[in-house]
Amino acid sequence: DASGYYALQWAVLNNRVAAAQYILEHGGDVNAVDHTGQTALHWSSVRGHIQVAELLLKEGAKVDAADLYGYQATHVAAQYGQTAFIYHIVAKWNADPDVPDNDGRSPLHWAAYKGFADSIRLLLYLDAHRARQDKEGCTPLHWAAIRGNLEACTVLVQAGKKDDLMVKDKTGLTPAQLAADKNHRQVAFFLDNARRVHDSGCNGNPTFAKLSKVGLAPLLWCIAVVLLATYIHSVIAGQYNMSMTPAFGLFAWSGVFVATAGLVMFYKCSRKDPGYISANTRDSHNQRDDEPLLKMELDNPALLTGNWSQLCITCKIVRPVRSKHCSTCDRCVEQFDHHCPWVSNCVGKRRTNGNSSCSSL
Repeated sequence: DASGYYALQWAVLNNRVAAAQYILEHGGDVNAVDHTGQTALHWSSVRGHIQVAELLLKEGAKVDAADLYGYQATHVAAQYGQTAFIYHIVAKWNADPDVPDNDGRSPLHWAAYKGFADSIRLLLYLDAHRARQDKEGCTPLHWAAIRGNLEACTVLVQAGKKDDLMVKDKTGLTPAQLAADKNHRQVAFFLDNARRVHDSGCNGNPTFAKLSKVGLAPLLWCIAVVLLATYIHSVIAGQYNMSMTPAFGLFAWSGVFVATAGLVMFYKCSRKDPGYISANTRDSHNQRDDEPLLKMELDNPALLTGNWSQLCITCKIVRPVRSKHCSTCDRCVEQFDHHCPWVSNCVGKRRTNGNSSCSSL
């Protein structure tokens, strides 16, 4: 038309599959580019029209076609928050979810800038580089902070490390400083607090980190054993040297029995699997480098219905409902309730009854 756009582009923008099919059957070029270098596939990604995009790709559309700015279909989909579209073209057509544009910005940069948390979750699940710096030295967390996108910052911080909070752009500013500079006070407070939590925690000391994961269970177990031995030696054995009535003997040994049962139950609670969900890992021998990890769960109902919050970025799994990733155990747990420091284990699907019995004893 007068603006340099093709009929095929307008057809796919409005998800007119029949019209697009007709144009292609009558000589339309599936890879024709407009004055910005965009193809029909770019236009289909604006509104996330998977059906018409599937038609284009089957007819030979280049999934890695880039426009004048270096944007591929994954960039455009990330800019408009079309998470399902990204999921489809990456899982089925091996689109690159982490390719940089001409300014060094990946789809993750754009999803963070626009504040699309679900797209961020999916891209991180697909191993997008969260610490990639563009030509201005900005990471995705910088761009989320610039726009004041609190949810995007939360997802990125939870998936990242302390170093991500300390990265400086070419002007020498961290994400928290950029947020403060743009007067996004809530985001600046969140990022500063996240840094303080890392500083006050055990992240910099591997010895303390290991001790924090071990928890209080070994210490409590040893104290209980010492107290039980002291009780038997000092109270029961001492009463045997004097006169012990049958009633007192029954009461004293009942206490020993209950305490011993409690210790056994305490040990089982500490060692029992609370409902860990097996994590997916790449097998370098059996899986090609260009084969996306997501393809393992292409037909997962949770993803097909758009429940992107069930993606675990760390374990690379689609979590069942009511499951959560435990930051202490670094594992996903079914029906997660909380991580109990006293028994050094999580309370989950397989440990709810045992935890109550242990507490009662």
